[in-house]
Amino acid sequence: MTAQILIAGVSSGVGKTTITLGLIAALRRRGLRVQPFKAGPDYIDPTYHTLAAGRPCRNIDTWMVPPDRALELYDRASQTTDMAVIEGVMGVFDGYNYSDEEGSTAQIAKLVGAPVLLVLDVGKMARSAAALARGYAQFDPDLKLAGFILNRCGSESHYMGVKQAVENATGLPVLGWLPKNAELHIPERHLGLVPTDERGELSGFIARAADLIEQYFEVEQIIVKAEGRGARRKDEIFSLSNFSSSSNEGVQSKALDSRVVIAVARDAAFSFYYEDNLSFLRESGAEVVFFSPQHDAALPEGTAGLYFGGGFPEIYARQLAANKPLLAALRQAHAAGMPIYAECGGFMYLTEGIIDLEGEFHPLVGLIPGITRMQPRLVSLGYRLVESPPGGNFLLPPGVTTRGHEFHWSTWEVKDEGGRMKDERSDISSFILHPSSFISPAWHIRPRQGDGESQPTGYAHGNLVASYVHLHFGHNPDLAYNFAQACRQWLDSR
Repeated sequence: MTAQILIAGVSSGVGKTTITLGLIAALRRRGLRVQPFKAGPDYIDPTYHTLAAGRPCRNIDTWMVPPDRALELYDRASQTTDMAVIEGVMGVFDGYNYSDEEGSTAQIAKLVGAPVLLVLDVGKMARSAAALARGYAQFDPDLKLAGFILNRCGSESHYMGVKQAVENATGLPVLGWLPKNAELHIPERHLGLVPTDERGELSGFIARAADLIEQYFEVEQIIVKAEGRGARRKDEIFSLSNFSSSSNEGVQSKALDSRVVIAVARDAAFSFYYEDNLSFLRESGAEVVFFSPQHDAALPEGTAGLYFGGGFPEIYARQLAANKPLLAALRQAHAAGMPIYAECGGFMYLTEGIIDLEGEFHPLVGLIPGITRMQPRLVSLGYRLVESPPGGNFLLPPGVTTRGHEFHWSTWEVKDEGGRMKDERSDISSFILHPSSFISPAWHIRPRQGDGESQPTGYAHGNLVASYVHLHFGHNPDLAYNFAQACRQWLDSR
């Protein structure tokens, strides 16, 4: 029976990621097999937990994925481990909207039955921390709050004073703390933390985090607090082969007779993938083979489809542009009709090029008209309910909806009839804000509320589907099956 614990926070920025990876590493020192999870749509935090655990961290998201399916994916990933450690997202009660718990850490904790350790940043508080802790402890009686972690304590005496106040106010234990000078800062940039692929060897950093957890946390008590999933009713158990999809057929029941190679771009420039997406592709009959758009001169042997995830192509645009043999190979694959799917950073890579924050233009693949231009501020952030366009595409037939997430700091721009880029500096009469409004879109984004009109987004042409939206295949596993099936059909037509 797998034990489980969830590390939540009163808000973003309280130290959840550092504490979670340190706890994972400390548990591994005790010989425990730990399965890490990250609540919500984040891609970067999981890379740290993957290194600490020695096995892939998986996202658990109850807005993008139906809760029963999210629970099954959770159980499947953790069933051969001793303990699941989940890092929450934002504040523990923050989710898709302001009115209920949908998509929140609290909903996930209750769904899987995990006890919660709540992290408080007490760096600028004393007894007031007790009032904050009591409010969180009483807000939702159904949340299994196991105790608190106090971060950024000014001194041991500060910790002892706040600990006593919090425990007296809540009746719950404080099971760990960290001093302000813990020296475990993870560098950040515009999309959050800097990915592990860019930081080189991190074993020392992870070891230091584990040392601090050992020194300042009641690790054995946390293990005691961690509770197993327990026996579940037979009618609650869902097999991945019985997952319902838009056609009410299971993924495994429709798996291809022979496997096809889907080449997945993965290096420092492209590292944003939901691990479950890759699993769904494999379940659907695909052999997932990774390649590097920065360093590989050719596609993997036997490639029948291409998947470009998100990442930081703007940071590595010079190297990507210099790999001309691969750029040529991608153009040839597209011309031959090979299925190509791209999200966010992958979408940017497939345009004519990227203009970075220094104003330098880097020519890239050129399968999508126009360029992407980095902006000094966030352009788009949030969950997205998307619908396939009237003509459909190789991923989904017309009118079928699925869910994803969008987070980017760039804009997509096209050229006007005179050849000039249309952007904020162009004459307003020629400026076109959404190229998808006149270029065949990949999807239509439905409004979050009300009866507003859906907005086109991304680009689709033939067997190319690309947009800024990251889709989670767990919402509709037909995405994975249809992708693999399109690759098989393409291969058979050769």
